[in-house]
Formats: sequence, C-alpha cells, structure tokens
Amino acid sequence: MQQPSDPLTATTDEANSIRRGKLLIFSAPSGSGKSTIVKWLMDNHPELRLAFSISCTSRPPRGTERNGVEYFFLSADEFRQKIGDGAFLEYEEVYPGRFYGTLKEQVETQLARGENVVFDVDVKGGCHIKQFYGDRAMSIFIQAPSIDELRSRLTHRATDAPEVIEQRLAKASYEMTFASKFDHIVVNDRLEEAEAATYRLVSDFLNKA
Repeated sequence: MQQPSDPLTATTDEANSIRRGKLLIFSAPSGSGKSTIVKWLMDNHPELRLAFSISCTSRPPRGTERNGVEYFFLSADEFRQKIGDGAFLEYEEVYPGRFYGTLKEQVETQLARGENVVFDVDVKGGCHIKQFYGDRAMSIFIQAPSIDELRSRLTHRATDAPEVIEQRLAKASYEMTFASKFDHIVVNDRLEEAEAATYRLVSDFLNKA
C-alpha cells in the first residue's frame, strides 16, 4: 500500500523543482523606445515570468511608493555603507547624495523564485551586470535607426527644450558606441517589428537549457 506523501517533503521537492531565473538587460539612448518595448513584453507575455529588479535609492519615497515595492529606500549614509561592502551589482550617484543602485542579494532572491529579472539600465550599468553574470544574462541594445530619427522623436515628444534635446543627442551618440558590447542589437525602426524581434530573442534565451 502506498504511503501518503509527507507534506514537508512535497513542499521541498516542489521548491527544488523551480527553475532558477535568468537575467535580461535592456539599454538604449533616450528616445529609442526601450521602455515601450519592455512594457509590451511584460504586459503581453506573462508566460515569460518577467519581473523588474527592485532597485535601491537614497531619495525619499514619492506619493504612494512603498519600501520594497517600487524601491528599497535607504539614507545616503546607508547607501554609501553598502557601496563599501560591495553589495551592489551596479550603482550611480546621479548628483551629490542621490544614489540609485541594484543589490546583488535582491537579484539572487528573485532568481531563486524562478523570476526572469529585467534590468532597464544605462549602458554602463548594463555592461557591468552582463560582466558579472556572464551567460546567465542576455543583454539587448535598443537602437533608433539614426541620430536624425532620434532628434525627430525627441522633438515630437515636446517635453524638452531645444538645448536639452541637443544634450540628450550628444549623450545618445556616446551611448551608441557601447552597442557592440551587447549580445544583440535591435533597431527600432518599426515598433511592431522591433517588439517581435525582441520577443524572439528573449523567448529563445529563456527556453535554452
């Protein structure tokens, strides 16, 4: 007669059967459509088990933001302490005392849950994360067809003054020099085609043993 399974053993076996997650790194110059493509992936393909990494910041919460949901909120001194401890995958001091960064421990927690962790980061942060995780991560650079097209998109946004647009374009030109450091480049000329190309890359990577 077959004995009933031990609930504790069953739970442990189930936990052990969870496939560890992978990492997806997205970087792009401003105006390339990166965030639109990432949002489309996450909204339309729940089977991919995508989840944003939860970053840390030294700025105070805004509105209804909650600690551990939108961000982990630290004081500037706490942030500096974690930098000294080597706790971050990547971080940036956007201006004096205002930090943003990604904790290694948080990413490992999400991966252990079977989540495929998505990073929407600048090019330097993307390169650092890829270097740290190697083949466990796939990096994708989203690129506008040209600087002229980027200028047109930023102008039509009508959210920035002309001098700010020129600053963004100068930064974009610099960021585009990093494209070859990424595993894949997706040129966002037509959004639907770029979304489909990104989906194929992500799906193939996640299904690879």
